Amino acid sequence: MSPTDGGLRIDIGGATLGGGSPLCLIAGPCVIESAGHALGLARQLAATARERGVPLIFKASYDKANRSSVSSFRGPGLVEGLRILGEIKRATGLAVLTDVHEVAQVGPAAEVCDVLQIPAFLSRQTDLLVEAGRSGRAVNIKKGQFLSPWDIRHAAEKVVSTGNRRVILTERGASFGYNNLVVDMRSLVVMREFGFPVVLDVTHAVQLPGGAGGASGGQPQFIEPLARAGVAAGIDGLFVEVHEAPERALSDGPNALRLDRLSELLQRLRQLDELVKDFAAPAAGSP
Repeated sequence: MSPTDGGLRIDIGGATLGGGSPLCLIAGPCVIESAGHALGLARQLAATARERGVPLIFKASYDKANRSSVSSFRGPGLVEGLRILGEIKRATGLAVLTDVHEVAQVGPAAEVCDVLQIPAFLSRQTDLLVEAGRSGRAVNIKKGQFLSPWDIRHAAEKVVSTGNRRVILTERGASFGYNNLVVDMRSLVVMREFGFPVVLDVTHAVQLPGGAGGASGGQPQFIEPLARAGVAAGIDGLFVEVHEAPERALSDGPNALRLDRLSELLQRLRQLDELVKDFAAPAAGSP
């Protein structure tokens, strides 16, 4: 299978991932900061994606269970967070994605969300993966910073063992010494060979874990170069954490993309995605 041809096609609300479909955007704030902020940002993201002709899945976490410091903001919690995500879904018509951290969270989250995300640190947790698979929802597995691209196949197989093949694999960088990550572009090709849609989480990929002492730092100046490289390598979707004022974000601000820079980035990435897919498509009349 080539990096841009074939593979599983997953329909998620009004968005499609894989199977040669156009680039899909997964975007939103790292964490739900408030109901008003999340809904307002979702509406702005929807307008931008619509303007650029890019399908959008809104993402936000109700709880960030793996913050660097015990004093860091974690979010509104499961019940209130899912209520807010449900309201966003009703108000915007967008499909929504959120993290699940424990088996007990899967059922309630699946009642509201279209995609359940397995955090990178939990990508080997068998019970969590199996329960997410049993939900019937699409399951986005973040590849752990400690995993090789070929090892993430085992995580996907745990979900598929339930009969649910609606699996997405997301690259978010691999540990490169202390407080640093690096994206091996070969991993995008390797993971695509498993037949599932592949996403590049371009904002966590520029994170510096624990690089600010009690919090993580980031290098947002590298978001666009990595995004362009990922699209050129044939990814099916781009995962971007977005905030209108990253310096005020309550979680992962140092590696977030500023909202006012998203539109031009999407325009360039869509053009590149079309070029890559046109280049990979067989010529008319060819065998």
